[in-house]
Amino acid sequence: MDNNKTHTIDSSADVALPRNAGLSFNRCNVPTRILGSLAFQAHPRDIQLDGVSALHAGLFSQLDAIDDVAQRQALFRTHMAAIFQLNHPDEAGYDAASRHPGRPKADYLRLLRGWLFDSNSREGAVMKGWVESRFGLSPRAHRGPLRSFSDNRYHQYCIERAIGLHNTNALEAQLDLLYTYCQYELRRTHPRTALLRLYRGTNQISEYELLSAPGAHRQVLLLNNLNSFASSAERAGEFGDCIVAADVPCAKLMFFPSLLSGQLQGEDEHLVIGGVYQVSLQRL
Repeated sequence: MDNNKTHTIDSSADVALPRNAGLSFNRCNVPTRILGSLAFQAHPRDIQLDGVSALHAGLFSQLDAIDDVAQRQALFRTHMAAIFQLNHPDEAGYDAASRHPGRPKADYLRLLRGWLFDSNSREGAVMKGWVESRFGLSPRAHRGPLRSFSDNRYHQYCIERAIGLHNTNALEAQLDLLYTYCQYELRRTHPRTALLRLYRGTNQISEYELLSAPGAHRQVLLLNNLNSFASSAERAGEFGDCIVAADVPCAKLMFFPSLLSGQLQGEDEHLVIGGVYQVSLQRL
C-alpha cells in the first residue's frame, strides 16, 4: 500500500452515474448518485455502512488499543469467528440431519477465494449483490454485460446471487464487517491517503462503458460495481496489454492484499467498488 502517487482529476464537467447503473436507495451514509459519480473520485469522503460500527463497537474499541497490525488482524479474525459462529456452525443453526442442512463452510474467506478464482462465479454474484445492496451500485457485468433490470442475464445473476446466499450464515453481514475493518485499517495505517493509484489490464478497452473522452489517453469510464485492480502496471499487464490506471478513493476499497495476511496466499488484488472513474490508458 505504498503507491499513493495520483493525478489531478478533472471534475469540472461532473459526469453523473447513469440512471440505470444504480438504485434509488442504499445502506450507507452517501447517496448512490453521489457515491457513483465522478465528483466522488475527485472529492472522496468516508463511507459508513448503516449500523455496522455501532454493532461492533466493542471490536473497534479493542483494535484502537493495539499498535501491532498482525495482532489487530488476529483479533479481527477471532471476532469474525465468534460473532458468526464460524467454527461452531451447529450453534448458528446448522443441522446435518436436516432436509436442508445449510452450508457451514460458506464464509467471507470462501467468498474472497471464489472471487479471486473467478469474478463471474457464484461467489462473485454474491459479492456484486452485496455492493448493489449496500452502496446502491448495480452490476454492469456478470457472465456478460448487464444493461437493464429486465434483461434475462440480470435475472440469471439474481438467481445465482440468491443461490449463493441460501442456507448460509449471514454472508452479507460478514462482508459488512470486512469492509468496515478494511476502512478502519486504511485510516489507521494511511491516514493522509485519500486516493490510491491502481491498475487493471485488459485486451479490449471496448469492454468498458465509455462516458466521455477528455483526451487521447484519459477517459471517463463506468466500471462494474466491483472490480479487481493490481498495485502495479507490470502485474496488471499479465491480464492484458492495455493498462487502465485509476486513482481510486480509499473509501471504495473493500479489500487489499495485506488486510488478511496469510489467509489468501499469492494474490495481489485490490477489490474496488465501482461507479464513474476518470482513468488514464497506456499500452505495454
